Formats: sequence, C-alpha cells, structure tokens
Amino acid sequence: MESKAKLFGHPVHQMLVVFPVGLLATSVVFDAIYLGTDNPLMGLVAFWMMAAGIVGGLLAAPFGLIDWLAIPGQTRAKSVGAMHGLGNVVVLLLFGASWLLRREAPQEPAVLASVLSFAGGGVAMVTAWLGGELVDRLGIGVSDRAGVNAPSSLHAHHQEAHRFP
Repeated sequence: MESKAKLFGHPVHQMLVVFPVGLLATSVVFDAIYLGTDNPLMGLVAFWMMAAGIVGGLLAAPFGLIDWLAIPGQTRAKSVGAMHGLGNVVVLLLFGASWLLRREAPQEPAVLASVLSFAGGGVAMVTAWLGGELVDRLGIGVSDRAGVNAPSSLHAHHQEAHRFP
C-alpha cells in the first residue's frame, strides 16, 4: 500500500520518524552515562535530546495517522498500525513526563525521570519493531511500483505531474 502523505515520492512519516527514534534513544544513552558518571553535562544533554525527540515525534505522528487511516479495515496491517501508533503515544507520554520532571534541574535528573526515560526507550524498541513490520513485512508506505528495477521516485513523480496537470 502506497503512502498517502508523500514528499518527492517518499512517505513523509518514514522520513521524519528517524529523528524522534534517534534523539530519544540518544537521550536514554546520555541518561545511562549520567547515572554511571554523575556528570551533570550528561544529564543536560539527555534533557535537550529528549526535548528535540518529543518535538520530532509530534511532527511525525500526523503523517503516520494519515497513512494508518488509509489502511483497509479488518487487516493485520490495521491492527499492527494501531499498536504502533498507540504505543508511540505512550512513548511520547513517558518521555514527556520525564522531561517535565527535569525542568527545574535538567543537569541532575531525579530517579523517577530516569526510570520514565528507560521505560520510554523500552516501549520505543517495541514500537520501532512494529513500524518495521508495517513497512518491511506488510508493505505499508511502499510504492505499488516498488521493485529492484523501479524507476527513481523523482522520475515517477515527474511523469505523474505531467500526466495529471
């Protein structure tokens, strides 16, 4: 099933999701470094990585919702997509709560803030796998014309633009 929200022939959600996944995962790494070293700079880096990851997640979510709404009902893809999307809401809530707990002293996160961060990272690993299942196994967001010798998405987009003025 081809994505409904595309830019230059590629799904916008799949382009944007790399930012929150990478930034939130990096915040967890810096939280772990902070816990191991007690270096306040590491806590501060985790705080800002988390902030950027939350913003990235909020930007990627509407495009995922657009694609999910286009998946036919009563399919495995629809249920996997629902688990992926709802799970990512949980991820953003966990990281959001962790971030809020850090606002007063971002360089020295409280234990609960770190616990929420690690929980968010754990849930994110599951939702990332579900996203991979949607794309790699179920073909959601993949062009109907995909294949090892498919033309460039820019070429295909250019042809479509001329075909449908």
